[in-house]
Amino acid sequence: MASYTAVLDCKIGQEASIAIIGAGPTGLGAANRLRELGYRNFAVFEKEAYPGGLAASFVDRENFVWDIGGHVHFSHYEYFDHLMNDLLPAEWLSHNRESWIWTHEEFVPYPFQNNIHRLPDVVMRECLGGLIRASRTASVPRPANYEEWILQSLGEGIAHHFMLPYCFKVWAYEARDLAYGWVGERVALVDLERVVFNILDRRDDIGWGPNATFRFPRNGGTGEIWRRLASRLLPGTIRFNKSVERIDTSQKVIRFEDGSTTAYDLLISTMPIDLLVRKAGLKALTPMVDGLLYSSTHVIGIGLAGAPPMAVGKKLWMYFPEKTTPFYRATVFSNFSPNNVPEIGRYWSLIVEVSESPRKRVDAACVVDSVIDGLLAARLIQERADVSDVWHFRTEYGYPTPSLTRDRLLAAVQPRLEELSIFSRGRFGAWKYEVSNQDHSLMQGVELIDRLLLGTEELTVNHPNIVNANKVHSAIGRAVTACADAATSTGEFTVGRAWESK
Repeated sequence: MASYTAVLDCKIGQEASIAIIGAGPTGLGAANRLRELGYRNFAVFEKEAYPGGLAASFVDRENFVWDIGGHVHFSHYEYFDHLMNDLLPAEWLSHNRESWIWTHEEFVPYPFQNNIHRLPDVVMRECLGGLIRASRTASVPRPANYEEWILQSLGEGIAHHFMLPYCFKVWAYEARDLAYGWVGERVALVDLERVVFNILDRRDDIGWGPNATFRFPRNGGTGEIWRRLASRLLPGTIRFNKSVERIDTSQKVIRFEDGSTTAYDLLISTMPIDLLVRKAGLKALTPMVDGLLYSSTHVIGIGLAGAPPMAVGKKLWMYFPEKTTPFYRATVFSNFSPNNVPEIGRYWSLIVEVSESPRKRVDAACVVDSVIDGLLAARLIQERADVSDVWHFRTEYGYPTPSLTRDRLLAAVQPRLEELSIFSRGRFGAWKYEVSNQDHSLMQGVELIDRLLLGTEELTVNHPNIVNANKVHSAIGRAVTACADAATSTGEFTVGRAWESK
């Protein structure tokens, strides 16, 4: 893998002009890091009238608070933890993850593979038999795709009853269309002995995963975090309602749809990389970004009168692999914070998500009605009359698909962009699902600035498996901070647009 080192020297007062496209977690992370390092010559351009990107929150006319999906807050980074504590010092609610799967007319604790004792006996035996056969296979070919990985790792029973149908519902692509290198901490592997004892003891096995415990803002939804971070920048640093029309890479000028322009020396883009390439008129790269896959997401907020039914209880979110529901996930948003509803005790709320792609079409005019039908079928709501509020948000770019050709395409596109002094980062800027949570996204911005100004490596975008293994940034973060302090005291930074391959 090539790594890139900066060669353009600049000083405070004679700095390169840095333009940042997007005021989501990545763009705000980069801007805040520049602020921390005392770097002044930068601006953020956001197409919306608010910060946060896909992590923004909204209050509708009925005073329900909505996020763009079921966001939870946990971290792989010491830096991120400190920043969150600083932004919302005493305004967090802590939760133990309680997630479930609706299957075979009942709720089964997540992860599915650890809780097959909850399934009907014939289904449980099918899943257990598949696990045993998979564990006996001494030598198998390297899987060619995610479907083969599922079958080799979990067996055909779990593949059939959960993993394969859920994969299509969430990704809107079949598992055979996906690579599997992203799996890491995202999919629970199987301890066969543990599964057998769970069956014998009829024991629920919950709390798996990096977000087994998480927290959520007491007020304002997830977007409150990013509003707070945006407010730390000097007035005028973020310029809202600035949608990019085109980018002249030879003159280094961005033209916006309102007719205004801005020049730059370095461009940090968090817009989807395929849009970036098209707006920059990079015809040689267009066929490559056209090969990147993604899914769109319909987010439907359902405000409900009265108290939630017994089936909901303290559940936080639920997965839905079966065709009886159009959505792949439902989040009990009022359980994240009671302040997400207009009046505590009188209302509660759900957020459901429906995926869409060229392989899985969705009729936007009917999706709300089909969602309510699905909620009734899953017994999450009792009757349509309980629905007092509906909020529908569609985002064209929902999930960056880890397709079979993704890594090869990115490896061709990203270096060419950097030759043009363009750095594409973030959920869709880097197009790496495995490092696209809010903590990952913010740190992509932070680490890029540290690379450009301090010469440190970008771990998140280059080494997802390292950052997802544990909080590796504790010692690294202190070293970077020491470098930053030294750089700030001398007023010297290194900002890059050329490199050498190692």
